[in-house]
Amino acid sequence: MGYSYDDQNIFAKILRGEIPNTTVLETEHTLAFRDLYPQAPTHVLVIPKGPYISYDHFAAAASDAEIVDYTRAIGEVCRMEGVTLDANDGFRMISNAGEHGVQEVPHLHVHILGGRSMGRMVQPKA
Repeated sequence: MGYSYDDQNIFAKILRGEIPNTTVLETEHTLAFRDLYPQAPTHVLVIPKGPYISYDHFAAAASDAEIVDYTRAIGEVCRMEGVTLDANDGFRMISNAGEHGVQEVPHLHVHILGGRSMGRMVQPKA
């Protein structure tokens, strides 16, 4: 897959305003919005505004300001949604990368899922 960014992916179109979204939080470098097909009572996607494909790409190429903003925005979304450990029983944060990670949209995004037990992420092999 490499780091060749496809500016026609759905999140790039959302960032350009070509596709509507239900915004939860917007900062200088980050956009958080509700998932169209929620898998839990809380299901928010958090994306950087820059053209980053995966977290490793973001960590290697993003500016310090982008990294801090994105990290703090994720924490703020958890607080706003009431899923932090001090407000609730927690959340799951998922970011898929590449073919083996079953990444569907080639733009870095994390899913914040909460509001119920998420079960085990990976089942032990028998």
